[in-house]
Amino acid sequence: MTDLAFLTASELAPLIKSKQLSPVELTKHMLNRIDTIDPTIKSYITPLHDLALKQAKAAENSILHGNYKGPLHGIPTGIKDNYYTKGIRTTDGSKLFANFIPKKTATAAKKLLAAGTIMLGKLNMHELALGSSGTDLTFGTTRNPWNTSYMPGGSSGGSSAALAAGLTTLATGSDTFGSIRLPAAMCGIYGLKPTYGLISTYGMFPSARSLDHAGPMARSVSDLALMLNEMAGYDPNDPGSLRVPIPNYVENLNIGIKGLRIGIPTYYLEGLDPEVEKLFVNALATLRGLGAEVREISIPELTMATFAGYSIVTGEASSFHFNWLQTRPEDYAADNRIFLLAGTFTTAIQYDKSQQARRMMVEAFDLAFKNVDILLGPTIPITTPAFSQNWVEQNLDLIKRCMPFTVPVNLTGTPSLAVPMGLDQRGMPVGMQFIGNHLSEHQLLQVGYAWEQVNPFQFQIKTQ
Repeated sequence: MTDLAFLTASELAPLIKSKQLSPVELTKHMLNRIDTIDPTIKSYITPLHDLALKQAKAAENSILHGNYKGPLHGIPTGIKDNYYTKGIRTTDGSKLFANFIPKKTATAAKKLLAAGTIMLGKLNMHELALGSSGTDLTFGTTRNPWNTSYMPGGSSGGSSAALAAGLTTLATGSDTFGSIRLPAAMCGIYGLKPTYGLISTYGMFPSARSLDHAGPMARSVSDLALMLNEMAGYDPNDPGSLRVPIPNYVENLNIGIKGLRIGIPTYYLEGLDPEVEKLFVNALATLRGLGAEVREISIPELTMATFAGYSIVTGEASSFHFNWLQTRPEDYAADNRIFLLAGTFTTAIQYDKSQQARRMMVEAFDLAFKNVDILLGPTIPITTPAFSQNWVEQNLDLIKRCMPFTVPVNLTGTPSLAVPMGLDQRGMPVGMQFIGNHLSEHQLLQVGYAWEQVNPFQFQIKTQ
């Protein structure tokens, strides 16, 4: 029998609705696992035992009295610690904000809580959401549950590790240059970076405002759809929020992909580790077997992604942090201090040229989607690395190696769904990403669901 901690929300919801499973029982089980396992994994910065039990009892009482809110009612959820939570410490993974208590809750988190989710706690993250390894010197570095010598990815490393270790059912993430998708690949979970503005970022610490995305992370595609149903929608408090109709993302997930045109940009085939390349080739064969038309395409403009992404991210991030960099430089970890100080040297000319390159990439994507329905590539070109002694150099190198694969869709604002692709020879997860046109989340989830049905992932792993 599968441990409750590894059941998906889609599996738990019918049990809770029919009163076969108590939200209190489920929450106590998760909190006990956090107490037992998380001292090793360090996926949480602030577990919230008392609040979670209070919310679980309220959910149970509501359901017993016939007030079932929907499939997220009573479902344990972890909130990344760059989402403000009113009256609850929100640190952004940083010494700078170690004692910050917000007076509001981020819109995306508020929507999940309104749907009846149980907040287990605030999840760990790479400091300031500006890194790829999951390193956090202030609150403890998160470890990959598949092998604790290996990194969980970043910046949403606490979210991905908690999901993989069965320490939450659902989790939120944020993605500025890959921070949902990269840890999803390294921990073998599912993560969605939505269309820019589909989910409000109001009430979240900014990293680079024009690239920041909030999004769901889970152990199944159907769970992502359940979360997106609640998280998506217009927010007048967010200047970038889109006022668009929101479909039911759960409907017709099983429509299949026969006849779907999938384009593989040759850009995503360069510089791959051999094991990533082997798993990706196998994945393409599987997708063809499901009836998809798969072919290579050329998008030359993608070669500008690293220059544009680095200039925009460092420039915008250093703008937010400029005063603290002058007054509290010692409160930054060395990798982020280097990263942010580089941004202070970004010139207006460089920033403008980066925005011009960004526009060219948007136009190139628009053209590509006239000929294909979906783009596909490995999430990152490398297998999950073990932690290095020289963590500063390693973190900066990870950004350099992985940003070219993840940042293009942050620049274009198009959605990307990260899914597990398989395991490498060391038993560590490897991932790939389906990329869609603007507001094509429903189609992306359908494609991801079709993939998941033929490539199910086993999450009952042994934590070391």
